[in-house]
Amino acid sequence: MSSWSLWALIAFLAWGLWALLPKVVTQHIDPRSAIVYEALGALAVAAVVLASLGFRPAWHGWAAALAFLTGVLGILGGLAYLYAVQRGPVSLIAVLTALYPLVTVALAYVWFGETLSPRQWLGVLLALLAMALILA
Repeated sequence: MSSWSLWALIAFLAWGLWALLPKVVTQHIDPRSAIVYEALGALAVAAVVLASLGFRPAWHGWAAALAFLTGVLGILGGLAYLYAVQRGPVSLIAVLTALYPLVTVALAYVWFGETLSPRQWLGVLLALLAMALILA
């Protein structure tokens, strides 16, 4: 198994649990409280990364600002997800929100000129159809 595939598998499992746990959490505490604990969990991971081998984050103003924005968007998405699973079925909400790469594909096409094969475009269209069926 290659190193990237191991990390991808870890992400797959972590995000699978990440998508399920908020349903349990929001049955006991409100989403605003839950997002505070999620942020503390993220800070704990960041502290371990900083502590490992005396790591010091690289600095590049623009890149650091975009990384910060990435964190803001991640927490904002997490908060919206918490509100969604508090009010609806996690089985459908997890699938619907897991289609977020459609936004990435569109932006990568516009900003970076990345292209897809006809088969990949068919996959994108099927994902959009899946979204429409879930929301119907």
